[in-house]
Amino acid sequence: LPERSNLAGVQHILLVLSGKGGVGKSTISTELALALWHSGKKVGILDVDLCGPSIPRMLRVQDRAVHQCDSGWVPVFVGQDKGISLMSIGFLLERPDDAVVWRGPKKNALIKQFVTDVAWGDLDFLIVDTPPGTSDEHISTVEALRPHKLLGAILVTTPQ
Repeated sequence: LPERSNLAGVQHILLVLSGKGGVGKSTISTELALALWHSGKKVGILDVDLCGPSIPRMLRVQDRAVHQCDSGWVPVFVGQDKGISLMSIGFLLERPDDAVVWRGPKKNALIKQFVTDVAWGDLDFLIVDTPPGTSDEHISTVEALRPHKLLGAILVTTPQ
């Protein structure tokens, strides 16, 4: 019997990307998740912005901890109805404002672990908030997600 993927119950995956920082990727990711949740969808957010994980703070869950279960990490649930699931490196740091100073291989390993080892359950949408730019982290994320149903990407830009 093949091992069941933790993403098997995820219907659509959306990447939120930009060529530069400070354009509002995390805001778009958060607002999109809230809008989908308000329309009755089950939503998860995977925050792979390892150097600036802001989504836990945006959703006011930065003080929560991640727990283990048989199939990996249990995401942090947001809201009384637990309508949004969230995984972020922000939950794994000693202090939320700690800097992550890692080289490529360690970052790529954590991204791969986030994709394979988080027990998302059944979701209509998984929104992936990426770091700014076009780095190794983006390639690692897309390669780890490639076997799964990737709905597409939202490119956040500014007028200049």
